[in-house]
Amino acid sequence: MPTAVFVAPFLLEATVRFIDAAASLPGARIALVSQDPVDKLPGGVRARLVADWRVDDGTDAQQIADAIRALAGRLGGVDRLVGMLEQLQVPLGEVREALGIPGMGPEVARNFRDKSRMKDVFAAHDVPCARHGVAVSAEQAWSIAEHLGLPIVVKPPAGAGARSTFRVDSQAHLSDWLRVDPPSPAAPALLEELVTGAEHSFDSVSVDGRVVWHSISSYLPTPLEVLENPWIQWAVLLPRDIGGAEYDAIRDGASRGLTALGMDTGFSHLEWFRLREGRIALSEVAARPPGAQFTSLLSYAHDTDMYAAWARLEIFGHFDPPERRYAVGAAYLRGQGHGVVRGVQGLDTLQHELGDLVVEARLPREGQARSESYEGEGYVILRHDDTDVVEAALRRVVEVARVEMSG
Repeated sequence: MPTAVFVAPFLLEATVRFIDAAASLPGARIALVSQDPVDKLPGGVRARLVADWRVDDGTDAQQIADAIRALAGRLGGVDRLVGMLEQLQVPLGEVREALGIPGMGPEVARNFRDKSRMKDVFAAHDVPCARHGVAVSAEQAWSIAEHLGLPIVVKPPAGAGARSTFRVDSQAHLSDWLRVDPPSPAAPALLEELVTGAEHSFDSVSVDGRVVWHSISSYLPTPLEVLENPWIQWAVLLPRDIGGAEYDAIRDGASRGLTALGMDTGFSHLEWFRLREGRIALSEVAARPPGAQFTSLLSYAHDTDMYAAWARLEIFGHFDPPERRYAVGAAYLRGQGHGVVRGVQGLDTLQHELGDLVVEARLPREGQARSESYEGEGYVILRHDDTDVVEAALRRVVEVARVEMSG
């Protein structure tokens, strides 16, 4: 029976769903390493763990390694080391390498984590992606921007979830940014040509270096537009049918890109663009399951538990590709203004019109603080056999629901 240690710096609700799935796997023993006290877990999840260890910093490789050694002594060894956060992938790789635990090592993890390095790998293997450069000074940023041509997108090289990403349209805007927050060796900036077109994601599972399953979704609108306009409520759509020839280019590009980066066995979440001229461009890819409720969306679309599927893949290396059965989408409800939630308008109308399509919802609560995440204060997940029905319903939710905020 394999023993796996799940590293989770914070026991947030989304993380707990993954811990629960791992701890519920038959034939596996699961221990936990976290900064948070284990008492934050629901009692049923806590009871299924065989051990836990608390650290001061759950992303520090040395502290993780010390915890693994202690748990290995207590449990008779550790066979797998898992974690689903972007920021954990390199530290986990370092610990696996140091302790001889199978799984992704640090060099491959850095290919995924460092977005500039990732694009260098793509370019070396003729994988379509945006041109880019990394600046560690204002002078270097000016030079790269001149080479790429404005507009550009600026992001941290090791960012996650589109955080700290913004668009620079003019020399004046570039000058303002560099005057206020110039890049430095300690805080470099990735400058990337602005790729325009419809933005999608490609979620996939690889086993022994081969993509064995994938899912495709569309963003409505693009994440960058959402970041630049805090008032925009947005949605993501998973079409029921993704088998057509219109997706051949991304299936090929994603497979070649993952191979070039060194993906062996695991989940990945890839962002890509379909350009106006018909080409595609890969934006970036993470070696982890997707966030923003995507794992739930995948579960509803395939009528299976993708949290459990991820845990089984990580611990046993097994994955049974599920069949796509439904079109699914999520509308993310973002507050208008600042402060706390005062109320949500339009819910009665939406319940009357779309109630039969709703399979999961987290509605903003009165008094709830404004979220710092682009996901917003709540969400609604919809499902139907017909993709057009789900897309129309998503647009209706975004059009009608209004989260009112007050200071």
